[in-house]
Parts: sequence; structure tokens; C-alpha cells
Amino acid sequence: MAASKKSFDVIIIGAGSVGTPTAMFLAQEGIRTLVIDKFPSAGQGSNKHAIGGLRATHSDPAKIRICLRSLEIFDTWKELYGDNIEWQKGGYAFAAYAEPEEQTLKELLVAQKAFGLNSNWLDQKEFLEVIPDLNPDGLIGGTFSPDDGHASPLLSAHAFFTQARRAGAEFHFNETATGLIIESGRARGLKTNQGEYGAEVVINAAGAWAADVAKYAGLEIPVQPDSHEGAVTEPVAHFLDPLVVDIHPTDTSASYYFFQHATGQVIFCITPNPSIWGFDTRETSSFLPMVARRMIQIMPRLTNIRVRRTWRGLYPMTPDGAPLVGWANELKGLLLAVGMCGQGYMIGPGLGEMLAHLIKGDLSAKDRQLLSFLSPYRKFESMEKLK
Repeated sequence: MAASKKSFDVIIIGAGSVGTPTAMFLAQEGIRTLVIDKFPSAGQGSNKHAIGGLRATHSDPAKIRICLRSLEIFDTWKELYGDNIEWQKGGYAFAAYAEPEEQTLKELLVAQKAFGLNSNWLDQKEFLEVIPDLNPDGLIGGTFSPDDGHASPLLSAHAFFTQARRAGAEFHFNETATGLIIESGRARGLKTNQGEYGAEVVINAAGAWAADVAKYAGLEIPVQPDSHEGAVTEPVAHFLDPLVVDIHPTDTSASYYFFQHATGQVIFCITPNPSIWGFDTRETSSFLPMVARRMIQIMPRLTNIRVRRTWRGLYPMTPDGAPLVGWANELKGLLLAVGMCGQGYMIGPGLGEMLAHLIKGDLSAKDRQLLSFLSPYRKFESMEKLK
């Protein structure tokens, strides 16, 4: 059979934070899987711009449960597969320097604990025992989840890709999707700039480009890219275990977060306020002065550390800060796994395993209920508090 007419069970558009682990889990179930990506290798879209944080500390119950499973996957990866993906269980610490942040974190803690999250409120003294270098002035306390952590997005993307290939998944890089093959109201495959491929299921996991892919089916989905900048410093002696998050909003930023890598480098990112919409990934001159002020204020120890590199990546945002996951009502066989809101790296592995069960038809009732919270057809009535 000609390559352009080759058929698969599932075709995934996007070899990123969601598409690559999904391909691995599908292939491990014996499902013939093809992944199409316009970039030259796995994780070269938004994935490589992630700083590597992995947490289950969310306000949405579906994201909590999915990310708890992702954490298990990262935590056991080296034992199961042998790859060093630089997983470190240093925890996440959300600091509160004002009463509104304290109230938000304490309210969220109730829901988080109800879904099995190991997280607790620490008063100022206890919080400083976890992060001694925080500025104590005005510090009320914060929440700490010791089972969260961080890993290398590039190393883990390659690890998922390697295991997916080993299990039989096929990847076509430098190949661009151009349209769906549709017959009798059902997706029957994918058209690309290099040929056509048949499949009964097509998964849109195209990240920041998901809305364009959805248009192949005549769908309009509310996914819009928003750019965030990050940076890495010179290496210094180890002084910090958790990833620290300051959710206090200012006129120029909604929050920022940082952690120390095993190499000693400090990696940090900021959530701009207002959002910067669009596909522009050029660094800005305003980023470092803005984030430096915030970081030095909360941790004066960082005053003289030197920054080595900055970059800018895309967060595919939805109206409520939660992903859109589920079958398209308008076209049978089209599965949406989009709008990860900058958290695809932490959501992807747990979600990929869940999607494999959904496609096999053996998804548990509990997981089916969880996915209903992420329905592409839900009403966008509330906002993820820790997005």
C-alpha cells in the first residue's frame, strides 16, 4: 500500500506535551498510532518553552486528579523505563503576603484535600522553615504540597517519544496537517502536505495552533495563545527545594514562580497582566525589570544573581483556564485535547493515559465523570484559581 494511503487506528496532530504521551499509551495498548507534527522533533512547539513545574495543586477537580496521575508517572519513570528526566520532588509553595491570597489558598485547600491532594497550610514560621530565604516582612504563610516537583520538558518529551516508538507508534516530523478526510459526517483520516492517512479517530492535540486545526472540521473552539516569558540564571550553590509561587497581582503581572534546578540555576516565569495575546515569541525588554523587582522583593538573596538567558512561549488559553477535552459533537471520530492553558506539561501524561482508555472504550465511570468537567461544550462560568 502506498505511504500516502497508509491507515492507522488513531492519528494525533501534535507531538507535544499531550500528543506524545498519548501516543505512548495508545501504542502500549496495541493501537496503531500515527503522530503528525510540523516541527523537526518531539516537544519543539510550546513544550520546550515550559520551565518544568509539575503540580496537582489546582482548583479544578479534573485537573487535580489528572495531575496526580501525571505525578505518579514522572515519579516512577526512571524505575520503569530507566531514563533520567531530571525529576525532583521538591514540592510547590504558594506564598501569601496579603489577606486575599491567604483566603484564596485556604479555600482551595478544602477542595484539594477532598480530592486526595497532600497539601497543607503553613503559618509564617512553618513556611520559613521550608523556604528560609523568603522575605519574612508581611509574610502570613502559605500552602505547601511536598509531592509536587519539576522535571526537564525536553528530556521527558524525548523519553515519551522513545517509549512511544518502542511500543510501535509512528511519528512524521516536518509534516504539516492541511485538512481532515471526512466521509458521511465522520473523520476518516488526515491530509498533510505530504499525503493522506486513514484513521477512525483523529486527535487534535495541536497546542497553541489547535483552533486552526479545528477549522478543518468547520469548528470554532475558544483557544487563543497568550505569551509568557521565562529565564534562567547562572548556577549557584543549592539553597531552594520547592517551586515558589507568588499569586499577588500587580498592575503588570498576575503572578510569578521560580525554582532552583539540580544544576544550581534558578528558572523563573511570570504571568503578564494584562495578557499578551498572539503568536509573537520574541523576548521583550520589559520582562526582566518587571520580574526582577518581584523576585528580589520576595527573596532578597537573589539580588545579585546573573541571568543567562530569556525566552518566550505560548499558553493556549480557554475562557475559564481549564482544558477542552472530549469528542466533537459536530464530527464523529474527532477528539479534542486542547487548551491546556500553559499546563500541558503537567497535564499531558495523566490525560494521555485517560485518552487511551477513552478510545479503547474502557474508561472508568469516575474518569468519565472527571472528563465531563473538561467538556468542550461546557459553560465557561468560573475561572481556574491557580491557572
